[in-house]
Amino acid sequence: MRSLNYVQRVSLDFVGTLFPHAICLGDADNDSLNELVVGDTSGKLLVYKNDDCRPWITRTCVGMLTCVAVGDVCNKGKNLVVAVGAEGWFHLFDLTAANASKADSSSQHELLSSDDQKPFFTQHIPANTKVILISDIDGDGRCELVVGYTDRVVRAFRWEEPSDSSDAGSGQLVLLKKWLLEGQVDSLSVNPGPEGLPELMVSQPGCGYAILLCSWTQQDSKCADFFAYSEGPSRDVVLHLTTGRIHNKNVSTHLIGSISKGSKEESSKCGLFALCTLDGTLKLMDSSEQLLWSVQVDHQLFALQKLDVTGDGREEVVACAWDGQTYIIDHNRTVVRFQFDENVNAFCAGQYTCKEGKNSPCLVYVSFNHKIYIYWKVELERMESTNLLRVLEEKPEFKNHLKALGVGEYTSLESVITKLIQDVNYRDFNSDFIVIIHCYCSCIFSHCSYRVI
Repeated sequence: MRSLNYVQRVSLDFVGTLFPHAICLGDADNDSLNELVVGDTSGKLLVYKNDDCRPWITRTCVGMLTCVAVGDVCNKGKNLVVAVGAEGWFHLFDLTAANASKADSSSQHELLSSDDQKPFFTQHIPANTKVILISDIDGDGRCELVVGYTDRVVRAFRWEEPSDSSDAGSGQLVLLKKWLLEGQVDSLSVNPGPEGLPELMVSQPGCGYAILLCSWTQQDSKCADFFAYSEGPSRDVVLHLTTGRIHNKNVSTHLIGSISKGSKEESSKCGLFALCTLDGTLKLMDSSEQLLWSVQVDHQLFALQKLDVTGDGREEVVACAWDGQTYIIDHNRTVVRFQFDENVNAFCAGQYTCKEGKNSPCLVYVSFNHKIYIYWKVELERMESTNLLRVLEEKPEFKNHLKALGVGEYTSLESVITKLIQDVNYRDFNSDFIVIIHCYCSCIFSHCSYRVI
């Protein structure tokens, strides 16, 4: 297992405390560049942009925020910021106008009245929210809002508006379904099933998961009365318990689905999802319940994300422990790890525009010392281990210069360098020798964003 040390990072100011699901990355202002959204326990919603250490935008919510998300929850073709509090208050923010006003202003930070900082829509839903998800869970092309609660309940909502209304704030959330689970809900995700249709997945203790069936009809979903459906829990829950070494059947579990396989066509069929537990178990499975690999580590894993660090379109699994130890695992079970130097309060990973004016893979850590650290441009040329000779042999110019120097028959890099030093006078370097040394050095220092320990 290789250890990495990423060196490109920025530090953001954050005074407050937050819940683990009150942080996310997404395009909050619809400019195609991702921002970092954070909600704290005092009701403040903070949006960070680029590498500025201070929040770009601050908004005020009711109650303490437990989860935030960015997505097209109203199905209007643009992203909105969603913030939900423990008391059940649902807040919607449209930051598109804020981005336009910033472009016309010389100030980087927003100075607004208290009325301007309020959400454009609020609604009260059942309290004790824990985690939220914005995604199309029934395959109809429209996004739903799925909310997980601390009382083992999951509810699905959809935004509905009167047909004769054009006001963005005239709609409301309509309850679609309620499920009751056997164990605590720590993660929500959507994964393509064996037939390519989306499946709503919920993590369950003991490295288990459940698939929640979306059995409502199209006619039912058009009902405009809030909580029109029965509040009685549904039993449309298919529980799956994975095999393997589980020390504690009640250990908390997290999952992440829709892990990209490299092409959109492959990823849409029999999707991949990952599971992790607090006692250090990591698993990658597909929707047919086939176990692809299992890894056991000696750290307490509390967060699970996905991120393409190699740039080949295949997303790696990223798991973070409370002590900052972070594992990155590819589809072939190749593991690299990175040690963040502080204890972690919350963690997320994804695309973020830190510098250079474009999104890049990032790891985001919230410490207990009022700081948020973003490691940006988290990239690797390859996940698997290799050696310098193998890398050089893949370069055609390296072989050509070896033949020109008459050392093409040597099989080890050490013997090649020894031969060159013996045969070439230091006062008479030729171009082939210089190119060989250049290839040697460039392969060693080809990546300045990380160091292999």
